[in-house]
Amino acid sequence: MNKALVVILLSVTLDAVGIGLIMPILPTLLRDLTGIVEIAFLYGAILAAYGAMAFLFAPILGMLSDRYGRRPILMLAMGGAALDYLVMAFAPNIEIFVLGRLVAGITAASMAVSMAYIADISEHRQRTKRFGLLYACFGVGFIIGPVIGGLLGELWIKAPFLLAAALNAINLLLAIFLLPESRQGTEQQFNWKEVNPFKPLMWAFHFQAIRPLLSVMAIMGFIGAVYVSVWVLFLEDKFGWSMAMIGLSLAAYGVFQALAQAFLAGTVASRFGEKNTILLGVYIELLALCLIAFAGYGWMVFALLPLFAMGGIGEPALQSLLSTRVDENNQGQLQGVLTSLVTLASVLGLLIFPALYGLLKPIWPGGIWMIALLLYAAVIPVIIFGERSKSKPS
Repeated sequence: MNKALVVILLSVTLDAVGIGLIMPILPTLLRDLTGIVEIAFLYGAILAAYGAMAFLFAPILGMLSDRYGRRPILMLAMGGAALDYLVMAFAPNIEIFVLGRLVAGITAASMAVSMAYIADISEHRQRTKRFGLLYACFGVGFIIGPVIGGLLGELWIKAPFLLAAALNAINLLLAIFLLPESRQGTEQQFNWKEVNPFKPLMWAFHFQAIRPLLSVMAIMGFIGAVYVSVWVLFLEDKFGWSMAMIGLSLAAYGVFQALAQAFLAGTVASRFGEKNTILLGVYIELLALCLIAFAGYGWMVFALLPLFAMGGIGEPALQSLLSTRVDENNQGQLQGVLTSLVTLASVLGLLIFPALYGLLKPIWPGGIWMIALLLYAAVIPVIIFGERSKSKPS
């Protein structure tokens, strides 16, 4: 396998471990910092703030990587993340912690640069498979991260943040010593007028060839927020699970996701085409959402995890399909747009879904999954009938 690909995938894996470490403990930490028991809205608002910063900075980092190269931008983000996790570990109050989460959102925007890096070093026929490997690395991260985070969090609530800082420091060392540059910067001067995060979105939506696919990506990002914002709360409320048990569920999902993304995404896309792969993923996820809404026992959650993981095979296919719609000089900007679009949609979802869950919780906690199902079904006609033109934006 390509050496550069191995290094970037390893760095993505370590980054995902760092993110996964925090997930099981965040509600408990917020209760400790604020003294508030019902933290559903606050939890969603902090996640939304994180996503908002990723939205604002993803296109900026993507464009900077087009101008100055991928490697320096990745190193800057990795070093910033290591320092930021240390700040959050010892935050004395909720205000400092929120500030840390805002900085974490900025560093998370570097995912767009990692995606552009993979596009740089991959031929078109390799991209679905390699994007699948990238998503699989996130799955591997969630195999390791939530389990360790849940266990460490029960021993000392700050320990997962310290480990996340160490992992990002390792990422920085990998980039310094082992990661080659995939794209030389251009001589074109960076124009700060392009920093407006909405401008790349306008650039992308101007082209009919990618507009329907961008709409699908946005809806997927919006629905994805229900898992991030409600999963931990739902399992606490419905089944009374501990941090360790919740971490185990996230890790089990990571196992299945890694297997699906690494071995199914590219294979299915090669045999049935990218468009049909996206549709298949949607159908599977709709089934999983319907079943979890009516789950009455904790073991049912674990039984449904393979379905949720298989539902994700459409994401790398969608990513690959979009990458063919722009020329090579705009891959960084496109990946920045995609990351920005998904995070903007996620911000809305992170504000809306916890509030809806808070209203539904006394009546039917599983109702939140049925709402997500109905919204997600909207992508089917867009995928089937949306694509008309295939001209490349430039």
